[in-house]
Amino acid sequence: AQELLSKRDYCQFKDYDNAIKYYSEALEVNPTNAVYYSNRSLAYLRTECYGYALADATKALEIDKNYIKGYYRRATSNMALGKFKAALKDYETVVKVRPNDKDARMKYQECNKIVKQKAFERAIASDEIKKSVVDSLDIESMTIEDDYEGPQLEDGKVTLKFMKEMMDWFKAQKKLHRKCAYQILVQVKDVLSKLPSLVEITLKEKEKITICGDTHGQYYDLLNIFQLNGLPSETNPYLFNGDFVDRGSFSLEVILTLFGFKLLYPDNFFLLRGNHETDNMNQMYGFEGEVKAKYTAQMFQLFSEVFQWLPLAQCINSKVLVMHGGLFSEDGVTLDDLRKIDRNRQPPDSGRMTATLCSRTSDWINSVSCQFGPDVTERFLEQNKLDFIVRSHEVKAEGYEVTHSGKCITVFSAPNYCDQMGNKGAYIHLRGSDLKPEFHQFTAVPHPNVKPMAYANSLMQMGMM
Repeated sequence: AQELLSKRDYCQFKDYDNAIKYYSEALEVNPTNAVYYSNRSLAYLRTECYGYALADATKALEIDKNYIKGYYRRATSNMALGKFKAALKDYETVVKVRPNDKDARMKYQECNKIVKQKAFERAIASDEIKKSVVDSLDIESMTIEDDYEGPQLEDGKVTLKFMKEMMDWFKAQKKLHRKCAYQILVQVKDVLSKLPSLVEITLKEKEKITICGDTHGQYYDLLNIFQLNGLPSETNPYLFNGDFVDRGSFSLEVILTLFGFKLLYPDNFFLLRGNHETDNMNQMYGFEGEVKAKYTAQMFQLFSEVFQWLPLAQCINSKVLVMHGGLFSEDGVTLDDLRKIDRNRQPPDSGRMTATLCSRTSDWINSVSCQFGPDVTERFLEQNKLDFIVRSHEVKAEGYEVTHSGKCITVFSAPNYCDQMGNKGAYIHLRGSDLKPEFHQFTAVPHPNVKPMAYANSLMQMGMM
């Protein structure tokens, strides 16, 4: 492994999976090499395994407290996890050691702004019950100008005709009128707030459902899914498994399309919350900036409210459990425990709600923290009398991956993620007759010349050291 690493920089060639593999093997031979930990941390950052990246950067600093890249990587990991104070402390260390490093200074200054902004928001926060944005809206008085030629709801309702017109309108890079956007958001909030945290459905023998993973603002790839697999309908149900927004720069188009179909087919179109349907992620990875650029800060606040009502998991025929992240570091969690989760909030740092959004798979047993292995999967399925789980949250080269002896399936539906990963996308068919997963792969389609992360926080747009 060490010989292979000396011959090729796998991170440079964006072969992050092999970088992780070979650095792991090298660390088995030489477990006190801070550089190996730091470089594996970078590979984990690139694959968005932020918990692993943080652990490796911390380990590098335990070995060599003067290794400056370790502080840089740990700061980047903490930023990605929304731990801004911890990130600021490490960026400050980097700046002190390298006062002429412009990139480090810019990140320190940007991080410092965020920390101060968060402190200001806490200081002015009222103890009173926060009022909904809906209470301050007067949608009926919003005027649709005569020169607006785009789609409009019919008597205030979403129709199939409206959906087709809106998708074409978005495809032409045009903006939906703000009144229509607000109408969709207010209505879908009402629909979602009446759902349980664990949605349960039954597929009849001849029925099927299509399960899609992360779409991450890749609107033109979403259209391609509908082209390949058919538009949603009462006889062609879909389940989109979180992370609809951020990263890709057409997140508004994605989420308004998905919300529109939820209103059109509330009993046949399903949406689950991902870790990017949260305020911290939206602030860093682009959705908040995109909404403010295309509409207003008030509309983003309403999106934030709506996201909090997205269900956390879905059970199909009492045999298949779907959630964005995965399982839990604790044993004994039941489906009834998932039903009882109070989801109308931002996720805490840990706990069952956070696990459903953020957990990642591992090949190792005795999993802890934000990773779960095959032993955890086996015990959970046995206790809850389930066949397997379906989750998303992680980029897979083939668009999907089957692990844990076939009991854990990952599906990811954003091909060539961020225009650079080269991965395929995939979706899954499950049929009521046997619940045997059928995998369908697809590749990325062209999109307008707008780069991913165009609306992201400047810290996320800067390169990683």
